[in-house]
Amino acid sequence: MTIEKEAKSGMQSAFDHLKDELKNLRSSRANPSMLDSVQVEVYGTQMKLRDLANVTVPEPRQLLVSPFDASNVNAIAKGIDSANLNIRPVVDGNVVRISIPPMDESVRKEIAKQCKKKGEEAKIAIREVRRKYNDLVRKQKADGEIPEDQMKKIEKSIQDLTDRYCKDIDSACTDKEKEILENIS
Repeated sequence: MTIEKEAKSGMQSAFDHLKDELKNLRSSRANPSMLDSVQVEVYGTQMKLRDLANVTVPEPRQLLVSPFDASNVNAIAKGIDSANLNIRPVVDGNVVRISIPPMDESVRKEIAKQCKKKGEEAKIAIREVRRKYNDLVRKQKADGEIPEDQMKKIEKSIQDLTDRYCKDIDSACTDKEKEILENIS
């Protein structure tokens, strides 16, 4: 694999990690990915909620968890409750309903700050990838493996990737901040 492809792969994984982190940030809107980290004890073992139930959004501020096996409904509600997500599951027949409480302005601003921080951390990771591969290219040039013009070309390519991923990070964070700061009544 070429240095540019390796650098792109490293930057893409940093960006993918950021997207996963942003999914877990709470907004005023109900989002099924809020429950991705929930573990439920059923059949004598811990299982992920998504392996036990279907999560849908019937209203902007409500999640509906429909277990594949109705006998697990109470275990699912207990698992959601013990995940410390600041949401209250309510068993309603064979389903679990979760109302997402509205956030006040200070909470929304605090979560928006977390979003910015995660974006900065992702940019730092991208820059680390850039530094690593630029050092590798310079070492190859110093060892006589590649000429200087090829080194410059590869460094420019890595810088272009860095700029593109930083722009993508800004865009993803801006979109998430808008979603967090949006007030749904």
